[in-house]
Amino acid sequence: MSSAETGPGISEDLAYPTLSRRQLDLLFDLGVVEDVTVGQVIHRIGDETYDLVVIADGEVEVVREATADAPEEVIATFGPGAFLGELGLLTGQTVYLSARAVRNSRIYRLSTENFHRLMATEADIADIILAAFRARRHILKYAAAQTIEIIGSSFSADSMSLRTYVARLELPHSWLDIDTPEAKFLMDVSALSVDDLPAVLLPGEKLLKATPAELARSLGLSYRKGRSEDADLVVVGGGPAGLAATVNGSSEGLATVMLDAVGPGGQAAASSRIENYLGFPHGLSGAELTRLALVQVLKFGAHVYSPSTVVALGTGADRLAVLLSDGTEIPARAAIIATGARYRSLPIDRWKEFEHAGIYYAATEMEARSCARKEVAVVGGANSAGQAAVFLAGRGCMVHLVVRSEDLSARMSSYLVNRISVHPRISVHTSTEVTELRGGTSLEAVRLANSSHHEEAVVPCCGLFCFIGAYPASGWLNGCCSTDGKGFIYTGIHIPDKNLGPQWKILGRDPLPFETSMPGVFAVGDVRYGSIKRVAAAVGEGASAISSVHQVVGARL
Repeated sequence: MSSAETGPGISEDLAYPTLSRRQLDLLFDLGVVEDVTVGQVIHRIGDETYDLVVIADGEVEVVREATADAPEEVIATFGPGAFLGELGLLTGQTVYLSARAVRNSRIYRLSTENFHRLMATEADIADIILAAFRARRHILKYAAAQTIEIIGSSFSADSMSLRTYVARLELPHSWLDIDTPEAKFLMDVSALSVDDLPAVLLPGEKLLKATPAELARSLGLSYRKGRSEDADLVVVGGGPAGLAATVNGSSEGLATVMLDAVGPGGQAAASSRIENYLGFPHGLSGAELTRLALVQVLKFGAHVYSPSTVVALGTGADRLAVLLSDGTEIPARAAIIATGARYRSLPIDRWKEFEHAGIYYAATEMEARSCARKEVAVVGGANSAGQAAVFLAGRGCMVHLVVRSEDLSARMSSYLVNRISVHPRISVHTSTEVTELRGGTSLEAVRLANSSHHEEAVVPCCGLFCFIGAYPASGWLNGCCSTDGKGFIYTGIHIPDKNLGPQWKILGRDPLPFETSMPGVFAVGDVRYGSIKRVAAAVGEGASAISSVHQVVGARL
C-alpha cells in the first residue's frame, strides 16, 4: 500500500492497518459485494453520502482532483484487505476526495446502517477503524489541504470566523492571506476581487463573502431541510457539557442529535491549556479536548450539525419541537440546553472595529501566530486570563496582564499566580483598566489607567485578549424556561414553585435533576443556575443529566 506522507507523529500502521482474517470476514458479511472495472469511480467529490468500502481483491486509489492552482494528486492507494474512509464517513460530510479502481477489483460496501452497527458491536474493529480515521484526517490536513482554500485577511472578523470553524472541525484546508503572492495568484486565476473576500474555493464551487453557515451547507455539515431525523434527544450547544451529554446519551442507546451555532468546543475550545482536568497531568488544550470528545460523539453514532442555530423550543403531547433559524423543526422526545455563555466586552470606543483585528476572546495557536514575539495585552483576573498570559509568553510575546482588582490571587489559582510572577515576559498591572484603543485598520496600542496611583500609560499592543467573563446564552428561549434575574436557567429543586405550570400536575411529578420548568427540557453547564464554571463540572453535569433524560424518553415511548 502506498500513501502520501503521513505527517509528524503518524505511523503507516496506524493510518493504514492490516486487519485479521476474522475481522475481514466479518466486514464482508456485513457488506454488499460489487465488482468494479479499471477507472470506475467508487465515490466522487460532491456525493452527499458514501459507504465504508473494503477491498477483497484488486487496487483502489483515492484522489484529490485538480484545482485552479494544483494538478490532480493521488493521496493513497489501497490493496486487498484494506478499507477506505476517514472521519467524514462519521460526520456525514460531503465527499471531497474521489476513489476509483486502478484495476479490476472486488469490493464490499457497508451501508451507513451496517457501519454504525459494526462500530457499536465490534469493539476491536471499531477501535482500529476509529484510530485509522483520526490518523487519516491528520494526514489529509496536509495532503488534501487544497480541497478547501480560504482567502481573506488576518485582520478580518469574517475571515477569523471561517478559520475558527474549520479549525474546530479539523477540516483539511489551506489559508491564504490576501497580502501573500499565493493569494494574489489564486484570486487572479479565480477572477476574485477584494470585495469578494473572504472567499472559499471548493471543488467545482466558489463561495464569495463566505460564512461558516454557507461553508457548512456546501460540505453537508449543517442540518438540511427534509432530512428524516427521529431523535430521542436533541442537545443544543457543543461545549464540554453538550459534548458529554451527547457522548453519554448516544452510548446508552438514545438517538442523539447535537446542534451548535458556531462549532463544537464552546468557550473551552478557546483555552490554550487546561491543567486541572482529571487524567491529564501534563494538561491539554481546549482544542485537543474538543477534538477527542468529538471523535467519541461520532463513534457512538450521534449526529452533529454545526453551525445550526436553535431559536425556539415548542412542546406537544409526547414530543418537543426544536426550531432552527431557517424554519426547520426537529422533533425530539427530550432536549438538553447546553448553550453556555457569551463573552463580555469592554465599553470602549472602537471595540467592535477591532474585534478580530487585534481583539480576541481566545488564545490558541491560531491567534498566537498573528502576535508571535510581539507586545500584547491580556485583560482579566481569572484562570482563563492567566492561562492565556502564560501561553502567549511561551510563544515569545511580551505580555501585559491587566487586572482590575488589587490582588492577582483573588480569582486565580495559586499555581498560575506563581508561574506568572516569575515569568520574565509577563508584566502584571493590578488595579488597572484599558481605557483606549489605538490603531489604523488593526490594533496598535492601548491606554492603561491605574486607579491606585492615578497614572496612565500608552503601551504598544498588536493583540488584546479579553477574558472578563460571560453572560448566559439563554435569551433565545423567550421565557419558555424559568430563569433568574441574570438569565441563568433554573433546574430541579431550584425552580420556584410559582414557575411550575399546570402541566406538572398533569404529569404527577416534580422536575427531575437538571430538568427545567418545561417538562422534558434539561439544562447543564454554564447556562444553568448554580453551576460551577469549570470544564470538569460541565462534563459531569452533561453526563449526569442523561439519567433524567432516560426517565422522560422512556415515559414518552
